[in-house]
Amino acid sequence: MNEKSKPIGLFDSGIGGLTVARRVMEIMPQENTLYFGDSAHVPYGSKSTETVRHYTKQAVGFLEKKDVKLIIIACNTASAVALEYASSIASVPVIGVIEPGALGAVAATTSQRIGVIGTEGTVRSEAYKDAITEMNTGATVTSMACPLLVGFSEEGLVDHPATDLIIHDYLDPLLAQSIDTMIMGCTHYPILEPALARVTGDSVQLIDPGRETAQFVFDTLCSQDLLNDSETPPFHLYFLSDFPHKFVEVGERFLGRKMSHVEKISLESLREVK
Repeated sequence: MNEKSKPIGLFDSGIGGLTVARRVMEIMPQENTLYFGDSAHVPYGSKSTETVRHYTKQAVGFLEKKDVKLIIIACNTASAVALEYASSIASVPVIGVIEPGALGAVAATTSQRIGVIGTEGTVRSEAYKDAITEMNTGATVTSMACPLLVGFSEEGLVDHPATDLIIHDYLDPLLAQSIDTMIMGCTHYPILEPALARVTGDSVQLIDPGRETAQFVFDTLCSQDLLNDSETPPFHLYFLSDFPHKFVEVGERFLGRKMSHVEKISLESLREVK
């Protein structure tokens, strides 16, 4: 396989990163992709930094063995605490979702008042706040952990009245800060974008780090002359360290398409990765 035809590798602690894969497929429909969901170890957000880095090392090693040309850490927690480490051990470019998401928010805001919603782990890390204020020292960043939204997104409850009530409970304090831009800082949240938009209204621009990351990857591949120019239909492969209940059903909703090749790999094979 020539260099351009090699797949883009993505990994996440489970299913949420499929929303990032979806944006990659939308922006670069000619690219082959290989997704690894470390569902045996989900969630990463409650794990220590050392443990997340260990799982990241295994994921990077697995994807490199599959001969990918670039790796996307499609996980906010791993992007926050393990991107630099992953880049140091990988032989291909590694891109996380934090910096592209922060760049998108900084470019979009006019009031310099930015909101971030995410899991407790991502909010606690302050990774988005740090990235935003490094890019724009005048920005004010307000963050809110919204853990219940993960379950609502997996159940597909976009139009359920309870979803709007929960979102209001989480977001009203953010909206009271007069934010004009909000980062959906968990890969599950873009599934609920219509519901989030109902609550935030037209005055707040929602930033999907997955979309921003896919565009960043497109620009990176263009600059390195690595865009796939093959006329062969692309392949999309999915590997899991465990096969959770309803993974394909929920995964196809997140991905917006059928998942044709889903394979469980053994934890022993991950541990063997050097």
